Order: sequence, then structure tokens, then C-alpha cells
Amino acid sequence: MTDPIRVLIADDHPLFRDGLTAMLQTGDDTELTGAATDGLQAVELALHSQPDVVVMDLHMPGMDGIEATRRIRAIEADQEAPRTPILALTANASAEDRDACLGAGMDGFLVKPLDRERLSAALAGGSGAALAA
Repeated sequence: MTDPIRVLIADDHPLFRDGLTAMLQTGDDTELTGAATDGLQAVELALHSQPDVVVMDLHMPGMDGIEATRRIRAIEADQEAPRTPILALTANASAEDRDACLGAGMDGFLVKPLDRERLSAALAGGSGAALAA
């Protein structure tokens, strides 16, 4: 048996965050390392909980997912740390959102609402996840 994929969720909406948490807990292939409610908390948890993948909502109060990703990437570069795959999560699948995700250093793009199959496929792809809805 392989080790589970360690996932950090960053989403300000409690119902969606709880839904993602429930999806992650239904199988042996994933493990939740933390749940952030804003971008600043996501940066802190990403650096300290060492997830294999971060699922990052784009639109959160305070620091959004784009800025949080930029900060994570800057810290990784400064510390010469391995790059943690970050998957964008949004209700909007606009070209502008996709461009912003790529520009910030995100590795994949997920559109709400999610189901377990799409989430599992994206997590299994890790840094190879395509920017697809």
C-alpha cells in the first residue's frame, strides 16, 4: 500500500471546506494535513504542515489564493525548498482566472462544485495536473 496523499485545503466557505474534508476522508488514498480559512493561514499551513498538494480557493477574504500562492512560491525559492503542487479552486472558469493561476505559479485548476472522482484524479496528478475544468 502506498502512502496517502497529504492535502491542505484553503477555502473560506465552511460548507465547501467541510465537503472537501469529507471527500478526502472517504478513502485511504488521501490525508488532510490542515484546513485554512484565508490566504495568510494557507501560507503558514503550507510551510509548516508539509502537504503533498494544496487545494487553494482563489477568492478568499484578506489575502486571496493568487497572492498566497505567490508568497508560497517566493518562500520556496528563497529557501530552495521543493515546489509543492498547488491546485486552484474556483466557481469561475474564466480565462482570466486561469491566466492568473498560471502567473502565480499554480499547477492545476479545479472548478466548483467538485465530486470525489475529479478531486481524486487531480490529486493523483499532483504537479502534473492539467489546467482543466
